[in-house]
Amino acid sequence: MRRRSFLGVAGGAVAAGLARPAAAQQPVWPTQPVRLIVPFAAGGPTDIPARLFAEEMSKSLPQRVVVENRTGAGVVVGTEIVARAPKDGHTLLYSTIAHSVLRALFQRLPFDPVADFQPVALMGVIPMMLLVNKDVPARTLPEFVELIRRNPGRYDYGSSGNGGAVHLASELFLARAGGLKMNHVPYRGSSQALPDLIAGRIAMFLDVAAGGLPYLQRDEVRALGIAADRRIPQAPDLPTFAESGITGAESYTWHMVHTPAGTPAPVVQAINQAFNQAARQEAVQRRLTDLTMQVRSDTTPETARQWLMDEIDKWEAIIRDAGITIN
Repeated sequence: MRRRSFLGVAGGAVAAGLARPAAAQQPVWPTQPVRLIVPFAAGGPTDIPARLFAEEMSKSLPQRVVVENRTGAGVVVGTEIVARAPKDGHTLLYSTIAHSVLRALFQRLPFDPVADFQPVALMGVIPMMLLVNKDVPARTLPEFVELIRRNPGRYDYGSSGNGGAVHLASELFLARAGGLKMNHVPYRGSSQALPDLIAGRIAMFLDVAAGGLPYLQRDEVRALGIAADRRIPQAPDLPTFAESGITGAESYTWHMVHTPAGTPAPVVQAINQAFNQAARQEAVQRRLTDLTMQVRSDTTPETARQWLMDEIDKWEAIIRDAGITIN
């Protein structure tokens, strides 16, 4: 009976991300508070999900998970902190698509985005939504593609900045739609670009769905398509790009957890289990779905790494072909 009870407790600990060796009776991870480094500002679209996961994990782990916002040089400052951290799983990186374009956009980095990091879990993806000014004479995505094809260089599209997710997604769309030509107008964030879209100073903005939905719901812009493999519940009538005949243009911003490379495999597995368990909680899923995130709760370190490498290959090619640089 004692043996069965002990095994039951140990199994529960592993499920909670507390991989316990039978002899030591001490958790492999965490043995001290965990720092979750978010290289973006507090309160933003990356910070909010990171804090949800940290709060949920702190309920079940023997140590707290504390979010630290470390910004600077884009995401370089915060990312370097994790690259240089001890390889024990107590300093983690909460990254986005920005991690996959670092090599292509920065000539010199104080770390290697691939070699210096161990992907742990892909937490979710947020699809992009193609928005146009309501005066644009196109009501469907095929009509818009034909309009731009007939008028190369006449129309402008906005982005939240050179080399950002919006810029990259826009260039991918233009390439996959047949090499369309539009003029790029970079802004300092989506909040500056969307008023110009509404006013008609730019024709198109391919925003993350969470950012574009409020403007769509207020009928201030027109949405023509969702750059995802399936429709989103907040806009069920909005077709995917593929449904409108444009394939290979799926674009997401995504969230991933990393440890420094060289972190022991049992620790990596324990972290993976803890994040996946947090992602399965109904309250977390409900809140993240409201933010248009398609939550992932079953990825492994191996599948997370494969996702990252596929994204690097895709976006480095777009950056090279479009000649994208950052100021």
